[in-house]
Amino acid sequence: MTAPSLDDERRTRLLAGAAVTLRELSEVLTPLGERFAAAGHELYLVGGTVRDAILGRLGTDLDFTTDAHPERVQKLLSGWADNQWDTGIEFGTISATKAGQQVEITTYRADAYDRVSRNPVVQFGTKLEDDLVRRDFTVNAMAVRIGADGSQDFVDPLGGMDALLAGVLDTPSAPENSFNDDPLRMLRAARFVSQLGFTLHERVHQAIVDMAPQIERITAERVRAELDKLILGEFPIDGMNVMCETGLADFVLPEVPQMKLEIDEHHQHKDVYWHSLTVLKQAVDLEDGDPDLVLRWAALLHDIGKPDTKRNEPGGGVSFHHHEVVGAKMVRKRMRALKYSKQMVDDVSQLVFLHLRFHGYGKGQWTDSAVRRYVTDAGPLLPRLHKLVRADCTTRNKRRAAALQATYDDIEERIARLAEQEDLARVRPDLDGNAIMELLGIPAGPDVGRAWKYLKELRLDRGPLSRDEAEAELLSWWATQQG
Repeated sequence: MTAPSLDDERRTRLLAGAAVTLRELSEVLTPLGERFAAAGHELYLVGGTVRDAILGRLGTDLDFTTDAHPERVQKLLSGWADNQWDTGIEFGTISATKAGQQVEITTYRADAYDRVSRNPVVQFGTKLEDDLVRRDFTVNAMAVRIGADGSQDFVDPLGGMDALLAGVLDTPSAPENSFNDDPLRMLRAARFVSQLGFTLHERVHQAIVDMAPQIERITAERVRAELDKLILGEFPIDGMNVMCETGLADFVLPEVPQMKLEIDEHHQHKDVYWHSLTVLKQAVDLEDGDPDLVLRWAALLHDIGKPDTKRNEPGGGVSFHHHEVVGAKMVRKRMRALKYSKQMVDDVSQLVFLHLRFHGYGKGQWTDSAVRRYVTDAGPLLPRLHKLVRADCTTRNKRRAAALQATYDDIEERIARLAEQEDLARVRPDLDGNAIMELLGIPAGPDVGRAWKYLKELRLDRGPLSRDEAEAELLSWWATQQG
């Protein structure tokens, strides 16, 4: 008798673990299976739900497929679901919640695509195999039949388990056909590399290289959603590198591959591209708790201004003067094109703008005024700025790296000491607008704003002033404005 291979043992172990995980959901799965079976319909868990159950990372989303049409599904869920809605009914999907689980049930699909947009011409299928073969990747084309008696039968006609064991993303049909149907699947491939740590099958990689321009058929909103999932994954460097290696990034995030600056023998500098990916990795390592989307984007994009500001200096040096200013503008332009919210654009661009400020600190030469301005300019982004600056240290020189970290320890201690004496989070003038108008005898208008700004700058320079000091300084300043 031949001994079982390691893959066979792992397969058995993973499937057994998935069965245990799904049995823990029997209060949801068993009654639902009974309802569909009693009505003469099939019901299968499918897609990412099955994949994640096998990988031991199942969340609270349960995806099902069935031969029952949407209107029939609505009736079968009535009286069972805690809530249900039909937002996706035009695509055959009915959604519901039950016992804390998000349930989506979609009728078997056998879609055709117009191959101009990504929109499918929805056609309902009649059997499970037709539904599975139209899915994006084989690891998402496994299913578990939910029987009337609570039984669970694993179904894998397309070799999804083999692909999962190998850690490979492959398409059920020819990748060219799959990506022509829906070019977003190319970006999803990079996203799954980031989330699952898998690699692309050679034919999938080549198809993306050949078809990368097709991603421009996809709306900015859909691209943005996939990019966010990618950068929030467990392996964002791998996912981003796949995008750049295949050329996909050239069409959705061209500033990143453009950081691959040529390094010649006379003008040495760091590989900005790999430096940026390393900073992203180190920023991830500094996160507290949940993944931080703002921090991760800022880490990836903090040096995108370098290609446009690169200058070869006499003697073989290289400079990137004001790349943080240029980079912040580039971040705004790219993130607006991707339809990010104003807050997201402001936050990421401000972190990019501020990421070099720390390097002026030297060995503690900053005045208290400079520390206040650093804190004020960062505002609520200060904790993220701390992490970004620390992550930006990628030198292999251990002595230099230790010195940089010690210097940043010092500035954080300076901030803490000042914060004990004054509210650095809310540095405001010592007089408000009403007090300014009353003291100067002026109405509301531009002069009040200028006076307020003067007092704000004074507050940053000197720290908190008494009421008498603030009034005296304001009157003195106002006298100089009347000439």
